[in-house]
Amino acid sequence: MTSERVAVVGGGAVGVTAARDLAAAGADVTLYERDELASGASGRAAGIAYDAFAEDTDAAVAERAVERFRALDEDGAIEFTDHPYVWFARAGDDRRADAVRESVERMRANGRDVTLLDGESVAERFPALASVDVAAAAVARDAGYLDPGSYVRAMGGRAEAAGAALRTGTAVELADGGTAVTTPSETERFDSVLVAAGAHTKRLLAGVGVPIPMKPYRVQALVTNPFDGAADVPTFYDATESRYARPCEGGLLVGDGTEERESDPDEYERDADASFEQASLDWVSETTGTTRGLARSWAGLCTATPDRDPLLGRIERGLYVATGWHGHGFMRAPALGERVAAEILGGDGVEAFDPRRFDGDEEFEVVEGMTVGE
Repeated sequence: MTSERVAVVGGGAVGVTAARDLAAAGADVTLYERDELASGASGRAAGIAYDAFAEDTDAAVAERAVERFRALDEDGAIEFTDHPYVWFARAGDDRRADAVRESVERMRANGRDVTLLDGESVAERFPALASVDVAAAAVARDAGYLDPGSYVRAMGGRAEAAGAALRTGTAVELADGGTAVTTPSETERFDSVLVAAGAHTKRLLAGVGVPIPMKPYRVQALVTNPFDGAADVPTFYDATESRYARPCEGGLLVGDGTEERESDPDEYERDADASFEQASLDWVSETTGTTRGLARSWAGLCTATPDRDPLLGRIERGLYVATGWHGHGFMRAPALGERVAAEILGGDGVEAFDPRRFDGDEEFEVVEGMTVGE
């Protein structure tokens, strides 16, 4: 047990996970959220989870995350639906087809349960994708999906049950080099502060003179109207067209709509573009062979780093950061929150994600996170 006093700034999936794990270890935890839990990027996430990563660190993190999702499902706290994840490159896209094949070899080397498929096998095993001319594909069986907000609310409740104080509707700034939190009514000092405020993380840290190389960027998603057989469509990523889909609300949740430029976290457009909506519905029709209408759509923010790896861990004495997910934050949140909580309490962080690997003023271009063969 520990007597550490810790502030967590940000009530998204990583923040509530870290708050729960810190409180469960005996820390005196206060979580600050400017709006409500899951009101930011976590609440607008796709809710897809899988362990199919080629890098060993990523694969281990993802495996642990899926394990924790399933444990919460078994406890009745969330509903995690086991569902295969398929990714493919289309005929004529030789570069990405080769990358799909190479990724399978690397994933298997990391102990991932993935299988390489050709176009005929995809059509046979996943009839909903039979109209796609596939050059190479793969399927991961350790995968599923869930409602992102349900996870954040469940873990927030567990954080409170473990003794954490949740202060929602509370905007904050940092002070004293980042180890104090200032609200409209007071300034409180802590032994450690974790900033997991999504797209606002960079601005909060800049307020105490701590630069990080992170850029928020806008992404878009929609849900189609319900249709028979939607639940049987696998979660899939079309690497050639850079779009993904999974079953949702009786239809399909479809995304990416990435804008590869930095966005203002306070001023970005939260409604999806009409052009994205039409292009995505056309893609669904072409991919599944049937026409689907629009139920709802939205836009959110992801966060980019120069090397596409997160910034997770201590950046200054008593100051920790968790950001830069490239669209993979929610699916790894149970493990990422756990790891940064352990580091705050004196354990090991994730070396590959150490934010001190950068100076903080690096120049880089925004590149979407779900890419194959780039």
